[in-house]
Amino acid sequence: MYTVICILIMILVTYIPRALPICFIHKKIENVYVKSFLFYVPYAVLASLTFPFIFYFIDNLWIALIGTATAILLSIFNQKLIVVALVSVLVVYGLQFVL
Repeated sequence: MYTVICILIMILVTYIPRALPICFIHKKIENVYVKSFLFYVPYAVLASLTFPFIFYFIDNLWIALIGTATAILLSIFNQKLIVVALVSVLVVYGLQFVL
């Protein structure tokens, strides 16, 4: 029962921030600063959630650094987010098998 309650609380916590703007904002956002902020929020959140995990998940620091460098290079060349994530993960897993 405790697990079900925890899952329901997590659902509410993740659903409310997504649903409230849809309920209260009915017109198109015209402000350049707000649009710019909203454009970069997914990237900032993804980076802040995954970056610490990169270095704690892998035992070898060099493999973590190579995977991070791969992600940064792909991002510089304007690759899609899914491509950056998949290629970086594949590089890290490949290096773990080789080394």
